[in-house]
Amino acid sequence: MLGTLVPRVERLPRPFARVEREFENLMERIMGSDEGRWQVWGGFTPTFNLAETEAGFEVTMELAGMKPEEFKVEVKNGELWVTGEKKEEKEEKGKTFHRIERTYGEFRRVIPLPGTVNEEKIEAEYKAGVLKVFVPKTEAAKPRHIEVKA
Repeated sequence: MLGTLVPRVERLPRPFARVEREFENLMERIMGSDEGRWQVWGGFTPTFNLAETEAGFEVTMELAGMKPEEFKVEVKNGELWVTGEKKEEKEEKGKTFHRIERTYGEFRRVIPLPGTVNEEKIEAEYKAGVLKVFVPKTEAAKPRHIEVKA
């Protein structure tokens, strides 16, 4: 009788557990709760980090091999947009390619911004193939120290 009260969960054999986890992660990335928020477009997808400090948010994005005029940074409807195109190098005379891993093409990364940022004071800098965008918080959103009286 006790056996009927405990739900029986069928799990795949141990060698397939990793595959099951990877599939779940893939499905979450494709269909996740933020569907459409972290948009990826085209063959080239620059990677980025998003960090928060007391003063604001910092986005660092790898755009190696690109010139600043080949991409654009904009704020639209409370989102940070980085768009551009990484062009393929076409000099191929006398070369036999054995492996091609570098990707090229148009890209668009859309990063939603919280309503507590000051869009008018966003700053961007591009150095050594890395784009850094600083998005400051509004004064009301910054942490405030409260003195405790004894």
